[in-house]
Amino acid sequence: MTTEARPQFHAPGRQIRSVDYGFFGPESPTWKVWTAPTALIGFQRAVTLEHFDPGLTAAVADLGGIYSDPLGRMDHTLAYFLIVAVGDSQMAVQASEHLTAVHAKSTGIDPITGRRYSANNPASQLWIHVTGWHSVLKCYEMYGPGPLAPEEEDRYWEECAIAAQLQTCKVSDVPRTRDEVRDYFDRVRPTLCVSERARRGMHYLLYTPSSRGGRLWLTSRLVAPAAIASLPRWMRELGGFELPIGVSAAYRPMVRAAVASIENNPAALVRVADHAVGPMTGGLYRQHVNASDPSFPAVVDVEDARSKYGRSAGPGVEADPVVGRTM
Repeated sequence: MTTEARPQFHAPGRQIRSVDYGFFGPESPTWKVWTAPTALIGFQRAVTLEHFDPGLTAAVADLGGIYSDPLGRMDHTLAYFLIVAVGDSQMAVQASEHLTAVHAKSTGIDPITGRRYSANNPASQLWIHVTGWHSVLKCYEMYGPGPLAPEEEDRYWEECAIAAQLQTCKVSDVPRTRDEVRDYFDRVRPTLCVSERARRGMHYLLYTPSSRGGRLWLTSRLVAPAAIASLPRWMRELGGFELPIGVSAAYRPMVRAAVASIENNPAALVRVADHAVGPMTGGLYRQHVNASDPSFPAVVDVEDARSKYGRSAGPGVEADPVVGRTM
């Protein structure tokens, strides 16, 4: 995404009570997949694939945030995804509306196609959304517990479509099965491309220089081979980040072992998120782990939440913005 997510976190150690269970709830495959350690790998995969969309490449390059503050941008963007997946409905709606308002200002001319781009373009937002949810599930399958049960996977993609209501993409275009996801990638593949700016962005996120990324320098180098190994060959060839022969096969069991060592240890996951991504992501994981039952212990509908907490709900419900720009 093009986000600078700014969740308003409580003081460390303070018990947090959410408004509700958000749009999915504790029994959902969304909570299971998005709070697994593998989500950190899937996220790096997703923000790399974002650059295959020429309009998004132009938006990212023109903003320049990934080069001036790569750690902050990665942290802010994953925080937004997590708010939508496991946050309560108030935070998710207000994050979404603030993000859409900021994206409305992110427009320009893509030098590759010569067409005007907009960060809120429905097709670009659909690419962000599908690659994000697909990447996190793909890495959960490869490096975590494995494939979801068929009924869970069906529900996961239905929940993906629900989450899409918070973005500007056309919800009816969101794939709702694994086969529909494959069809979507086949359909959009002719519209994807790479350029010098796209490759620079992708490789910068995969292998952030130590001079700019700080601790992200180490994290990116540990995670990048796992993210690349999860890609189909055509994406690796298009992006120009093929791995040396044998690396994919050797890396997979090592990553699975590392994930297994923390997947049932929430405190360890919080520490990894804090150090590998940043304080916002770590803070959201911490809130998720430590939160008590919400005031309204139920899942809610997006439109109901929007009518209650959105800008159109009237005075008295506005909160501090929780997001700004994405990548």
